[in-house]
Amino acid sequence: MPSDVDVLIIGAGFGGIGMGISLLNSDSTSFVIIEQGPDVGGTWRDNTYPGSACDTESHLYCFSFSPNRSVSRVYARQPELLAYIRRLVDEYDLRKFLQFNTSVDKLVWDAPAKSWLVHLNNSEVIRARNVVAGWGQLNRPSMPAIPGREDFAGVAFHSARWRHDISLAGKRVASIGNAASAIQYIPEIAPLVSHFEVYQRSPNWIVPRLDRPYTDDEMRVFSEIPGQFERSRKGIFDFRESVFQRMMAGTASAKELEEVAKAHLRSQVSDVELQQKLTPDYPIGCKRILRSDDYYPALVRDNVELVTERIERITSEGIVTSDGRLHPLDVIIYGTGFETRSFQGPVEILGEEGLSLREFWAGEPTAYLGICVPKFPNFFMLYGPNTNLGHNSILQMLEAQFNYVLQALAFQRKSNVGATSIREDVFEAYDRKVQAEIQKSAWAGNCNSWYKTETGRVVNNWSGTVRDYQAVTSQLEPAEFETR
Repeated sequence: MPSDVDVLIIGAGFGGIGMGISLLNSDSTSFVIIEQGPDVGGTWRDNTYPGSACDTESHLYCFSFSPNRSVSRVYARQPELLAYIRRLVDEYDLRKFLQFNTSVDKLVWDAPAKSWLVHLNNSEVIRARNVVAGWGQLNRPSMPAIPGREDFAGVAFHSARWRHDISLAGKRVASIGNAASAIQYIPEIAPLVSHFEVYQRSPNWIVPRLDRPYTDDEMRVFSEIPGQFERSRKGIFDFRESVFQRMMAGTASAKELEEVAKAHLRSQVSDVELQQKLTPDYPIGCKRILRSDDYYPALVRDNVELVTERIERITSEGIVTSDGRLHPLDVIIYGTGFETRSFQGPVEILGEEGLSLREFWAGEPTAYLGICVPKFPNFFMLYGPNTNLGHNSILQMLEAQFNYVLQALAFQRKSNVGATSIREDVFEAYDRKVQAEIQKSAWAGNCNSWYKTETGRVVNNWSGTVRDYQAVTSQLEPAEFETR
């Protein structure tokens, strides 16, 4: 690995790989991609649980510069998505820029040298003029602080660390959690186990997924007829943009989607008491809207029980709920999501005059366009604060971010300056605007979600459409930056 690079990229998921390709396409080769795992793929390398799949249509969930025309389903599953990322690496000959099984412990801004000192977990220190953080939002498993969790004598694991060496056949299994990952693996494993308990803290709004394999004729059309895949992709994108108003609190579109979700529940669950347990008491969109065709049918199986009593503690034998009942178990699966709100994980980042990014944010991360933070020169984020979506493909947001970072790097070269950072007044004005707009959204509603901090500030989601974001990132304004 080189000891001195122009750009250091952290993470080899969609963000890091796409950024690397974008650099190559701009004739930049002085970069390295640091990846803590043994392979590329990010979330699609880690989440191998049964049924793992994307909830954005596969024709849209790929980069515009390398369409995934061979994808076999409306909603691609994990193996195909991981294969697509690996194909990108091979197609663009990225392996020589990748460093696996290596993590960044600390980033320290070296003001005199106008570059970052990158401290790696192997005690190596390399120098990078620019750092692009592509470590994502959904890669650090969150485990609940349940008393006695370590006392369980059976097998326990997080859904993102699936134990494929453990057979679930004939076992008594519990899923703690019922959100995005859980509604995918629960239908897959319910037919295998002897008894399955799904522990629900709060229900989710679930709409039909309508997933299916593409026919052979469709696959030939997408691969052989010029422009057909692109037309499909554009149609999906345009539709997703058109329904953005569903994310706004109290709109007719939101009410319409809520009725769709209720009808979906009634059509698949006939028991009125179970319907009531599965109906949220918060506005649709306040938490992530889920898509599934088979979750509700799994819950009405004879060997599946929905448990809504609060978990009191875990013992060596199983789970004790607030009604005093002991639930004997062989396996506990934690479908409890991810630590999503730090945006830097365990990495210590020290900017100008030793300022800690963690202290600067004080638990409420924010960044200009989700990319730049004042007092942290030449530091850029991908999928940063307030760039997540509830209606469209995050890969379109990433492509806009790649373009913006390339503009920032070009600005450095053309200006013949060593370092640039977003002005603090620009950063603060932008943050006020975004937060004011988000107050109109369902995400700001009265519910607990991974979108928000404990104070209620929405730190994950973008306040507008993808086209809105593409517009504000399309042209970097030099006057908004300080130079050194």
